[in-house]
Amino acid sequence: MNDYKTMTTNIKITKIPEFAVVGHPNEGKSSVLSTLAEDDSVRISPTPGETKECRRFPVKIDGREVIAFIDTPGFQNPRRTLQWMQNYQGTDDRLLAEFIAAHENDPAFHDDCRLLRPLIDGAGIIFVVDGSRPVRNMDRAEMEILRLTGRPRMAVINCKEEERGFLDNWQQEFRKHFNSIRLFNSIRATYAQRIALLESLKAIDQDIEKTLEFVIEAFRRDWAARNQKTADLIITLLKEVLSYRRTVSPPAERDEEEVRKKMQEKFNHFVRKREQATQQQIRRLFKHNIFSPELPTHSILNEDVFAERTWQFLGLTNKQLVLAGAVSGAALAATIDVAAGGASLGLFSILGGALGAAATVVKGKDMLTGTKVLGIRLDHQRLQIGPVKSPQIMYILIDRSLLFYSLIINWAHGRRDYENKPETDNNGTGKKGMTAGWTRAEQQVCERFFQAVINNDEAALLSQTGRLRRLLTAKLSVFSNG
Repeated sequence: MNDYKTMTTNIKITKIPEFAVVGHPNEGKSSVLSTLAEDDSVRISPTPGETKECRRFPVKIDGREVIAFIDTPGFQNPRRTLQWMQNYQGTDDRLLAEFIAAHENDPAFHDDCRLLRPLIDGAGIIFVVDGSRPVRNMDRAEMEILRLTGRPRMAVINCKEEERGFLDNWQQEFRKHFNSIRLFNSIRATYAQRIALLESLKAIDQDIEKTLEFVIEAFRRDWAARNQKTADLIITLLKEVLSYRRTVSPPAERDEEEVRKKMQEKFNHFVRKREQATQQQIRRLFKHNIFSPELPTHSILNEDVFAERTWQFLGLTNKQLVLAGAVSGAALAATIDVAAGGASLGLFSILGGALGAAATVVKGKDMLTGTKVLGIRLDHQRLQIGPVKSPQIMYILIDRSLLFYSLIINWAHGRRDYENKPETDNNGTGKKGMTAGWTRAEQQVCERFFQAVINNDEAALLSQTGRLRRLLTAKLSVFSNG
């Protein structure tokens, strides 16, 4: 992130912007904070009044803190607190300090004092309410308290799409007390929606506008860097799987078919472990460190990578595989033509393309075993497995990686459940993955990468890796901004 580091040295930030996330217990404030801070360590409890002390959650990019959110207790005595403030005779700038000094040793005001203390230190306010219920007099008291503090403040209506019956009432009340109002579903919020909320925060105080512009730009650059790293993780997975090679000398007393089966099982185990490791790295990259996002019941990701259903619904269609196989076969045959000094007059290329196309279109379990996916051959009493023959496994691994990425980035950090919905055909091909819906040019980027890997062509692999990285990064960005 050299661009980011250059940017940070050109902007002088005298104070890290802080926002106290405030609200009545069980209004979703902890979920909002967890999602904004991308921190799943925020305690989200159904028990009212769980939060008793403030806890600060800094957001760091490249090791540098850029913004912080503060989890606060809910209001304990809003009516009595408001009454005291309305009767206060001192100067406005001493209001909060005088209130805390008068009540900090009174257990009846413990939470109110803890809630207001960050505001003395200059924190802005994000006030969170549950938009599925009506406005109460207690809510009006809390809003007026926050207005009297004089701090920059935003109201966030934590509202599900289907629960908006009281939305107009909330917005009407909020217009009297807040600088900005935002609808925000904390357990469904995407990256784009989090950025939009931060953009809205700029409007609440001109003094922090420039600082927040820097913070938002840092967020965007950081996200782009994470997408780049995700593309690299996917490419590394593909390289390791496609280039897999093992050679063994079967003992004379062992059946050759048994050895072949054992080698195939080892390959399958290798692919599963590498895919799991890649998914874990992507998960950590997007800061899901404690809670593991749950897969929907009907998700194809619940299937084993070598399950028949996986190969039925992911990867290319048979027609697309014919084209991909023709490229693969022709590339292999071209190598034979060169070795023959050109004497074949291209005959091997013609036959190789046809045979390669036919070899890739295999249905059912045959696709998942033996020479249908891997080259397994006997050479001087030694069995060699690999490299991969069919490009379909490459497309399936890409599809599964993109599906997993989509799940991860759209799983808000304040979310603890999953609404199960069956996956649908996203590309009009009958497939549930993405690659079948890519253009032929995009698929050819993958196929050239495939050939470079299995032919162990370092020069070609360098250039084709760059092309595939750009393709994957572009696809990941579409997910982020969708």
